[in-house]
Amino acid sequence: MCAYAGIPVPVKPERVGVIIGRDGSGIAALEKAFRVNLQVDSKTSTVYISPAEGATPLEVLRAKQAIEAASLGFSLDDVLHLSDDSWCFETVDLSDVARNVDDLRRIKARIIGEEGKAKKNIEQMVHVRIVVSDKIVGILGECENVEIARRAVMMLVSGRTHGSVYSYLRSAGRELKKKRMELWETKQREV
Repeated sequence: MCAYAGIPVPVKPERVGVIIGRDGSGIAALEKAFRVNLQVDSKTSTVYISPAEGATPLEVLRAKQAIEAASLGFSLDDVLHLSDDSWCFETVDLSDVARNVDDLRRIKARIIGEEGKAKKNIEQMVHVRIVVSDKIVGILGECENVEIARRAVMMLVSGRTHGSVYSYLRSAGRELKKKRMELWETKQREV
């Protein structure tokens, strides 16, 4: 009978080093932020997650998401934000919508844009980070912003023009700003 190693999370072989970090600093930062224990099997490119003493199931789930995000291509600094409950990580699987390899290439090109302009615009307009991988688009940021960015990506996937997507982002950004201002004003009145 073998001992429980933890929840296995497959990692791209080229991203294992990012998770480990220089002299194990990446693992240490992840373990501290999410209150988990991590074991890395470099041969199988798998990270095993087990809860540290006092850890909640949510912290273990968030650690799993952080490792998946790092595997996709996000920096360690970015994925550590997932220890904050207001941050989310979502993915869009382009293989679900692409009919063939050429279609996948076209969709990725629309999301990235000329010289990365479309991706950069979405990131800047709603303050998120986006990684476009082989078949997956990863979005990381505050939960409300991630939902807006996800919708913008799906609009591009469905063939909407970049102009209409940017218009949507401006409108959604204004609504979000208005909602946050109202929340701030409400909190100020309570004080």
